[in-house]
Amino acid sequence: MATTTRTRRRIPLTRERVLETALRLSDQGGIEALSMRKLGQALGVEAMALYYHLANKDEVLDGIVDLVFAEIDLPVIGAGWKTAMRERAISLYDVLLRHRWAIGMMESRTNPGPANLRHHDAVIGNLRAAGFDSAMVAHAYSLLDGYIYGFALTKVTIPFETPEEVEVATHRMLEPFPLKEYPNLAAFVSEHVMRPGYDYGEEFEYGLDLILDGLEQARPAA
Repeated sequence: MATTTRTRRRIPLTRERVLETALRLSDQGGIEALSMRKLGQALGVEAMALYYHLANKDEVLDGIVDLVFAEIDLPVIGAGWKTAMRERAISLYDVLLRHRWAIGMMESRTNPGPANLRHHDAVIGNLRAAGFDSAMVAHAYSLLDGYIYGFALTKVTIPFETPEEVEVATHRMLEPFPLKEYPNLAAFVSEHVMRPGYDYGEEFEYGLDLILDGLEQARPAA
């Protein structure tokens, strides 16, 4: 009687697969929850097997940050610098909201990967092609990224999303105090923040356009 032996095919462990899994774990539990042990468990291997592909956790962090950079749309030279910078800013903002753990890590890695370097080179190249000198490139990059990262951090840390949550949070914060002590705050919340359809995230593009308009005015002087 013939015996059939079923063998389970193990998916090969590769650097790309390790990093994709690490990215998924970071998105699910935050970067503080990522460890080589948990990464090995998620891949169905011992943690020691990971070191054949990545030297240590720092190399894993460098790799997943580079994967995040790879998701950002690169500015295209010839599309008009304001349009290119606006589209790049919105893409970066959306990517940061998908990978909230990455907000404080995108510019902190001392061993950047190819996607990271390619992104910065494209932004600088677009601005230089538009006539920005090196000093003005530095001003523009600082203003744009300071705003993008700062707004993204605020968006992911505010303790409310919907108008109903705003009302609950505001009531909880102001309840211990007489409202007459903070009339401007109370009026602003009731007249604007709690209006139907209000979304704090929509403020992002308003501020972005102000920055781009300001850079346009400063560019000829550069």
